Amino acid sequence: MIIKSPIDLELTQLSGQTSQPPWRKCGDSYSEVVNVNDKPVIFTIRQSDEFLDFDFKGDISSDEAISKLTYIYDLDFDLDNFYRYLNDHAELSEMSRFCNGLRLFLAPDPFECVISSICSANNSIKRWTKSVSDIKQNWGNRHGDYYTFPKSNDLAKVYLDEEDEFNSSDIQDICDCNNNLKSCGVGYRAPYMRSASELFSLEMDLSEIPKMTYDEAFEAILKVPGVGPKVADCILLYGFNFREAFPSDVWIKRIVSHLYFDGKDISVAKVREFGMEEFGDMAGYVQLYMFHYARKSGLMDKLKR
Repeated sequence: MIIKSPIDLELTQLSGQTSQPPWRKCGDSYSEVVNVNDKPVIFTIRQSDEFLDFDFKGDISSDEAISKLTYIYDLDFDLDNFYRYLNDHAELSEMSRFCNGLRLFLAPDPFECVISSICSANNSIKRWTKSVSDIKQNWGNRHGDYYTFPKSNDLAKVYLDEEDEFNSSDIQDICDCNNNLKSCGVGYRAPYMRSASELFSLEMDLSEIPKMTYDEAFEAILKVPGVGPKVADCILLYGFNFREAFPSDVWIKRIVSHLYFDGKDISVAKVREFGMEEFGDMAGYVQLYMFHYARKSGLMDKLKR
C-alpha cells in the first residue's frame, strides 16, 4: 500500500530524532514491531518515488495501519507549506534544498522516547540508538525477530549495574553480571532511567501529557529525573508532537547565533526562547531542518572552527 505524502524515508530514519532508534534496515526496506491499539504489528516500509510504500502483519485493519504510519512519520504535515515558510525567511531559505523530504519521526511509544531522550544526553547517535536497541532486546516483549520497548514497571525492576545485580541475585562471579542497565552502555544515565521508570510506574501518567498545554507539559516533564530543558523539549517534540518545542543545545546555539546574531555568544536558554517566539508552531520543524542543513551544507564544519 502507498501513502501519497512526500517523504525522504532514509533521511527521516537516520536523522537522530530521539523518539526511537532507526527501524531495522534490510535492502531498501525498514521494518519494526509497533503496538497499535495494544496489538503488536510488524510494519515493513520502503521509499516509492517520493512516497511511502508499506506492508504489515498483525490483527488490525488497513485504515488503522495507515493511521499509525501517518502519525509516526507525520505524513499529515504540509511540507510544501513549510517550504514556502522557509523560503519567505532569508536566513532559512536554503534549508529545504538540503533537507527535502525530512519529517518528524514520532514515537509510537512515548515512554521509549523518554528513555531514548535521557540516553541521548551528551551522547552520540550511534551509541544511544544501540543502547536503546539493547534495552528492547533484553527486557522487551519478543514478536518474531522484533522487540517492543519494555513497560515502565518492567524497566523499573531491572538491575542498575553489575554491583546491584551481584548483590541481589545468586550469581557467584560479578564478571557474569550482564543483565543490568549499565551493561547496555548507558553509563551515568542508568540511575536516571530507573528513577524515570519508577516515576511513570507509580506517580506520573504519560497519557495525560497530550491533554496539557505546552507550558504545562514542559513543567511536568522537567520533573523526570535526568531531564533538563533540552531533553524535555526533545520528549515533547518527538514523543508528543508539540511542534512549538525548540530543543536547544550548543550546536543549535551556534547555528542560531550565526544566522541571526552575527555570531555573538548567546545563552542556550536565550536561543530556546528566541526559537519559540520567532518560529511559533513551526519551531520544531525549523530546529530539525537547521541542524541537518548545518550538517549537509558544511556550516557545522565552519562553526567547529
